[in-house]
Amino acid sequence: MVPAGRATRYARHMNDRARAPAWATIVGTFLGAGLSPKAPGTVGSLASLILWAPLALFDVAWWWRVGLALALFIAGTVAAEAVVRGEGRQDPQHVVIDEVVGMGLTLALASTWGSLLLGTMLFRVFDITKPWPVSLADRRVKGGFGVMLDDVVAAGYAFGALMLIERLVWPFVQARVLGGGA
Repeated sequence: MVPAGRATRYARHMNDRARAPAWATIVGTFLGAGLSPKAPGTVGSLASLILWAPLALFDVAWWWRVGLALALFIAGTVAAEAVVRGEGRQDPQHVVIDEVVGMGLTLALASTWGSLLLGTMLFRVFDITKPWPVSLADRRVKGGFGVMLDDVVAAGYAFGALMLIERLVWPFVQARVLGGGA
């Protein structure tokens, strides 16, 4: 049995979603991944690996991946704007297409399972903690573009950290700590 308060919130949430066009909800929630009752951003990020992991593991050129992320950014901005207008609230948690784009940009040069795992963790850290200017974009930029922008900025941090770790830190650890093996 669902407690009355929770049932009321759910019904209100469903009524709000009904005002957003169906296509925007489908795109915005990344085919429903954002409808998770717990941690929809993390679920959306993990669900995006269905798209990004094969591209990384089959070593699809970085510019194809960035191009796809750009196309999803445009579609996601339009969808997020429709959801924001339809629901009347900024940055609804169930809109996770921004996480999908952020993951794509973070993993643009990834080519191993290790890179995918580390990139996912780094993106989630920067998306959740929102260091400046991620927090600035989150607070100041509104509408569909604002929903998308803070995750793109977080992806910039995550991409930079991933490249730093993979290109500088890990080779140093291999050479100095592990004795050149691994």
